Amino acid sequence: MSHASLPPAFAPADQPARRLHVVRSDALEAFLHALPDPQRSWLHSTGFMAALGDVRLIPDFANGTVLSAVVGYGNQSARARTRFGLAKCLGALPQGAWALNGDITSAEADEAALGFLLASYRFDRYRSAPAPQLAQICAPDPARADMLTAMAQAEFLTRDLINTPAADMGPAQLQAAVMALADRFGGAARAVVGDDLLAQNFPMIHAVGRAADPARAPRLLELNWGQSGPHITLIGKGVCFDTGGLDIKPASGMLLMKKDMGGAAAVLGLAQMIMQMALPLRLRVLIPAVENAIAGNAMRPRDILRARNGKSVEVNNTDAEGRLVLADALALASEAPTDAVISMATLTGAARVAVGPDLAPYFCDDPAMVAALEAGAIAGFDPVWRLPFHTPYEAAIEPSIADLDNAPEGGFAGAITAALFLRRFANHPRYMHFDIYGHSPADLPARPKGGAGQGARAIFCALPQILGL
Repeated sequence: MSHASLPPAFAPADQPARRLHVVRSDALEAFLHALPDPQRSWLHSTGFMAALGDVRLIPDFANGTVLSAVVGYGNQSARARTRFGLAKCLGALPQGAWALNGDITSAEADEAALGFLLASYRFDRYRSAPAPQLAQICAPDPARADMLTAMAQAEFLTRDLINTPAADMGPAQLQAAVMALADRFGGAARAVVGDDLLAQNFPMIHAVGRAADPARAPRLLELNWGQSGPHITLIGKGVCFDTGGLDIKPASGMLLMKKDMGGAAAVLGLAQMIMQMALPLRLRVLIPAVENAIAGNAMRPRDILRARNGKSVEVNNTDAEGRLVLADALALASEAPTDAVISMATLTGAARVAVGPDLAPYFCDDPAMVAALEAGAIAGFDPVWRLPFHTPYEAAIEPSIADLDNAPEGGFAGAITAALFLRRFANHPRYMHFDIYGHSPADLPARPKGGAGQGARAIFCALPQILGL
């Protein structure tokens, strides 16, 4: 699989860099006053008002070259309304190295630096010519450069996986990505494919994916890494394309379904961060990888499936397939000791209606994990929002003729009932579930339209507290 046109990286430390002056709106007059008269007059003539992300190149009037640049940092309200706002200026900067300069805190400098790295993403696998090179930002602090680079590289991996069309990112290709990641960091990976899923007791993964072409057979992917330390299990939904099954989606509903493996992509990005930064832990990644296709052997509405843990599930909607494949993976995870279980999935439209595309909603009953994640979201510039495992809704997922219902009638609290369904299989007191969107619907600063990671940086920053590292 091809990667983005340029991997995210800070400018080399030995490369000469021009200054990128960051100016808050309330400090504009003082900044202008300190400039030489020609530069002050130049900026006045351009109408520069230090609006967030607004940039001006400052010429060297002696030789006609670009001497430096100034970018607005706006006011507190503007910064609160626009994430990674400084990154808007990246495309306007000439190629070369640029060093941030101005009255910003270390956290603000980290956010700006990460934003510039994320803004350099270009998905050009299917373009005849690569995208032009962009300017590079110098690391704000060498001590934090490796962490910020690892965050950006993980996001690039996640975006590449999601953005790749389903024809080139089926279960087999997702398996190849897992194997490549394991090889890169010295981990071990395996796959249980096709009818072997039945032999090894993954019946619901098999049921969801059995209608696909044999070359796109369903599979359970597993990656293990690390020899010592606390143990964490990550589970990602890998539905590489979702037609809806026999409860088929309309054409408009399928347009984004290449992103239905966004949970797997986010988990692999998180796994890459963990391994790249060599966190002292043991990691297990489980990904049920399937294509929810339509054929004569597809599962039917009102079929009763038997899960890995023996629970029976009535299929009241074949388009609620993600929770079925995750259930088998969660049941597997519960069979071995682990210190925490985290699942990530593009699971419900209800979550998107509740919080929109920019927040990563999550469910968790463990107060310590919640506190760690909320702090991690701030540290990782990765906003999250907690939704409840509301136990009184349990009755909604209990049909009359089976243990569980994969698609309760009524439509209320769809994200919560899906999370409650998964909790029945997790069987772990320290379980956290993310119902992410995995897609940026518009070009936003540092987040171009298309595949997007959510929650992974927050989890990564929270892991030391969650696991006591």
